[in-house]
Amino acid sequence: MSSNPTTSPRIRAVVRYEDRLIYSAAILGPIAVAALLVPWRQHLDTADNSLFLVVVIVAVASTGRRLAAYWAALFSVLSLDFFLTRPYGSLRITQTANVITEVLLLVIGIAVGELAARGRAHRTAAAENHDYVEVLHSMTELTATGHESREVVAVATEELCKLLFLRQCSFTSSNTKKLPAQIHPDGNVVLGSVRWSPEELGLPTRKVDLPVRGNGRLLGHFLLTPTPGQPVSPERLLVAVAVADQIGAALCSDRRMPITQGGFHG
Repeated sequence: MSSNPTTSPRIRAVVRYEDRLIYSAAILGPIAVAALLVPWRQHLDTADNSLFLVVVIVAVASTGRRLAAYWAALFSVLSLDFFLTRPYGSLRITQTANVITEVLLLVIGIAVGELAARGRAHRTAAAENHDYVEVLHSMTELTATGHESREVVAVATEELCKLLFLRQCSFTSSNTKKLPAQIHPDGNVVLGSVRWSPEELGLPTRKVDLPVRGNGRLLGHFLLTPTPGQPVSPERLLVAVAVADQIGAALCSDRRMPITQGGFHG
C-alpha cells in the first residue's frame, strides 16, 4: 500500500515543483512556439500555425492537469492572435476565418484537457484499487497461514495508518470508553448521531473507533488518530472495515487473544 503523501515533505516538494513546471510550460510554451513561427508566418496560414500550437496543448494535457491544459489552450489562442494573425502584434481580429480558427483551437484545448484529466483520474483509481486488493490479500494470507493474532494486528495497524492517512493507530481488546466518532460496518463515519463526510472533511475528532467483530461478538477496537482535514474516500473506509473483519477472524481462531496491542505511528 502506498504511503500517505502528506507525511512526506520531500514528496510534497517534488509535486509542487512538478506542478510549477507544468503550469509554466502551459503559459510559456505557446508563446515560445508562436514566436518561433514568426519567420514563416507569411508562408503559413492561420490553420497551419494553429496545428503547431495544438501539439503544445496536447503535450501539457498529457500530464493530466485539467487546469494546465485550459491555460495552454487560452495562451495558444492569444499567442496565435498576437504573433501569427494579421494585424501582427495586436489582439484585434479582422477576418472571420481567423475567429473560427481561434475558437476551434480553444475548444480543442478544453476537450483534450478534459479527456486527459479523466484518463488520469481513471489510472489513479485503478492503481488505488490494486493497492486495496494487495492489502486485503496480505491480511487474508496472514490469517489463513495461521499467524498469531498479535502479528496480524501489528500488520493491520500499519496498513490502517497508510490506508486512512493516520498519525497513529493502536488496537485494544479491552473495554474502552465509547468514543463519539465511529466507523460503522457499512463504511459510514458517525459522530454522535450525525453522519460525517470524511471525503470532504477528513475523519473527525482526535480519536475514531473502528470496532473489530467476529462471530457476532465485539472483540476489540482500533483507535485511530487522524490527520486533521485529510480527506478519506468511501473506498478506503470500506477496505479499513474489511481489515478489521480480518482481525476479527484472526482473533476468533487464536485462543491467545491479546489484551492490548501497541500503536503504530504513520
